[in-house]
Amino acid sequence: MAHISIVTPAGAGTRNGNRHTALRWASLLRRAGHSVSVAVEWRGETCDMLIALHARRSHGSIVQFKKKFVEKKLVVVLTGTDLYRDLPGSAEARESLELADRLIVLQGEAPRELDARLRRKARVVYQSADPKLRHAPPQGRFRVVVIGHLRAEKDPLRAVSALMRLPCKEMQLIHLGEALEKSLGQKAKKLMLLEPRYRWLGGVPHRRALGWLARSHLLVVSSVMEGGANVIAEAARIGTPVIASRVSGNIGMLGRNYPGFFPLFDDRALSDLLKRAYVNADYYEKLKIALQERKSLFAPSAERAALIAAIALPFRAPARSSSRSRRRPRSGSGRRGR
Repeated sequence: MAHISIVTPAGAGTRNGNRHTALRWASLLRRAGHSVSVAVEWRGETCDMLIALHARRSHGSIVQFKKKFVEKKLVVVLTGTDLYRDLPGSAEARESLELADRLIVLQGEAPRELDARLRRKARVVYQSADPKLRHAPPQGRFRVVVIGHLRAEKDPLRAVSALMRLPCKEMQLIHLGEALEKSLGQKAKKLMLLEPRYRWLGGVPHRRALGWLARSHLLVVSSVMEGGANVIAEAARIGTPVIASRVSGNIGMLGRNYPGFFPLFDDRALSDLLKRAYVNADYYEKLKIALQERKSLFAPSAERAALIAAIALPFRAPARSSSRSRRRPRSGSGRRGR
């Protein structure tokens, strides 16, 4: 068994998807018999393998680890901002991918964002969830929930913009997440005054967020970019149907034929799907069935098996090209919103 160091830029106490992933993986790997430490950066300690979340932000740890331990294994986990924002413009992110012996991506469409040479190093590990809750939406109102911090990458106010197009008095929108961008928090407060069906509750503990998810008819995920939203995995395990922006990260989680996608930034299309789910029982059931078909992908046993297989020692990376012959990974921007 190995001693594994996991680094994530998200520090202790943060309610960050990468932090949750690091802690969950540490638990899964410990159950498999490995010794695991989690930190925000690698500081030279001896280990058999480094798993680094975020190619750009963990670049310093990645470079220092490979300088000190040339023959030891380096795994780089690609986040949504890595794939859909950083790689085209960040030499540091691209170098992290070159140095990696293995790349891990968190949803099925992500390998398409890499060129063929890097794709050979990539493995998909879907994030899992094991909530002890069942879907139990309220009677007498149709509740929609948004779970995500207020930052531009999440397009967090799209759902309330769509709600304001609908006259349904029975529809309610609950929004959970901290205002990581102050201006978005201010805008959310103003929208609550304009739209009484909208309630922004700010950041809440994870258990409380899962409770709201289980007690809602729909989850809306309107992100501009996603590495693989864990809240989708949680919704699938609970049984709460999802309506999501048609971007690569959401398609990779829900499947290309999922019936609940809307074009990115499109208030009208989102409002049409919300109304359809509210008034059309057949369509609502279709969403539930389609999500049920994805449920097994997000089981803890499936994540553990995929993670163990992805980091299995030994593994051999393809020969690295020289820096002069490196190809830049393809950006996912050309496929967003289609």
